[in-house]
Amino acid sequence: MIDLHNHIIPNIDDGSRSLEISLSMLQHAAGQGITDVVNTVHYQSPRMDGKRVEYELVKDKIEKLQAELKKQNIPIKLHMGAEVFYLPNLMELKDNPLLTFGHGKYMLVEFPFEQVPTGCGEIFFQLKMAGVTPIIAHPERIKPIQKDISIVHKFIRGGCVIQVDAGSLTGSLGSSSEKASLEILKQDCCHIIGSDAHDIHRRNFLLADALAIAKEILGEKAMDLVTVNPGKILTGEPIKTDVDIPSVKRETYLQKLIRRIFS
Repeated sequence: MIDLHNHIIPNIDDGSRSLEISLSMLQHAAGQGITDVVNTVHYQSPRMDGKRVEYELVKDKIEKLQAELKKQNIPIKLHMGAEVFYLPNLMELKDNPLLTFGHGKYMLVEFPFEQVPTGCGEIFFQLKMAGVTPIIAHPERIKPIQKDISIVHKFIRGGCVIQVDAGSLTGSLGSSSEKASLEILKQDCCHIIGSDAHDIHRRNFLLADALAIAKEILGEKAMDLVTVNPGKILTGEPIKTDVDIPSVKRETYLQKLIRRIFS
């Protein structure tokens, strides 16, 4: 399996706090059958105030951690990436090699948990036109999406890729995230499951557990979410995003008027 979203580098963001923790987490990952791990360091997130995140720094830390894995005989290959906090400046960041996957073809983007930012659809459209496909990180944890899954449909129609957290499916990230993640899978609106691993306790690598849940909903097709699709993203290949999502019923004039009066 390939894990496309985690925070495994020690002491760089809010993930692993030591080399020992990182190695323990990666040993746990290998035990689940994970062969490739893409570290996605937080970038321009409010939680990163005062912390330096640059390509050469992250590259150096990845290489050192890979060397330790070799010493410990942990059979995992590390890859470099980032989880970019949404701001309207994404077009200015698209050429930074740290912030994209697959030779600049994909960018993992997270929203603030309280909102889906106004105008993000237009920014994502611009990225798509520039050859960069946005991957929406854990939409099931965003409160407006928890209330209205159809927001995910709009992102998919715009060509975005949807990534669900393993911890949401297992329930370790709360009941609201669990409910939304299960609904996203039931509606065939998930392209990738990522661990979003941060530590050795509540937020460790849970891909195997999440995959078992996904298989109950999608059958063997669930394997694509942790093998085929993340693999294609790493190599910069296109993945199928035109899933069969429910059609949106057009509002009548009266329904529109009533909604405006009572909203």
